[in-house]
Amino acid sequence: MNATIRRGSVHDAGAVAGLHALSWRTAYVGIVPEQALGDGLPEERRALWELRLAAEYGEPANTPELLIAEQAGRTVGFAYLVPQPDGRILLDNLHVEPGLTGGGIGRALLGAARSHVARQHPGADLYLEVLRDNSRAVAFYEREGGLRTAEQEGVFPGGFVLPEYEYTWTAADRVQSTS
Repeated sequence: MNATIRRGSVHDAGAVAGLHALSWRTAYVGIVPEQALGDGLPEERRALWELRLAAEYGEPANTPELLIAEQAGRTVGFAYLVPQPDGRILLDNLHVEPGLTGGGIGRALLGAARSHVARQHPGADLYLEVLRDNSRAVAFYEREGGLRTAEQEGVFPGGFVLPEYEYTWTAADRVQSTS
């Protein structure tokens, strides 16, 4: 893998936004409407990440966590964890630079996310939502022990609706895997 995982900050907004847009344009072709991947995507992602990373969330338990994977000082992946009102932690994003997928960076980010949740939110389940038709991501989450816990419709900016799966890693799974 050869990537280092570190905590991110507002200074990472540009790199994360660029990688996020590139990942969407690679992984979601033929899955999401073409207009959602258009010319405005990089700017929209940059505004989103600047807002998210500069926001004040109050209590540390309510504060999202950005994890960055770097190789030679370059951002090659990221994960974003968001505490939810129901006590679970949403893995809102996990993206790896196209061309580097399959090399262990995603696995390292998911492992770091699970470790962060175990340390900072003991007893909380980690979950994510993935587009049903993103077969590569679905296969990855299943290989990594995610349990499919729901099927739903996701509503995206621009108003389009797509089928999603929810995958969960429970706190009980973490305890069993470390025993």
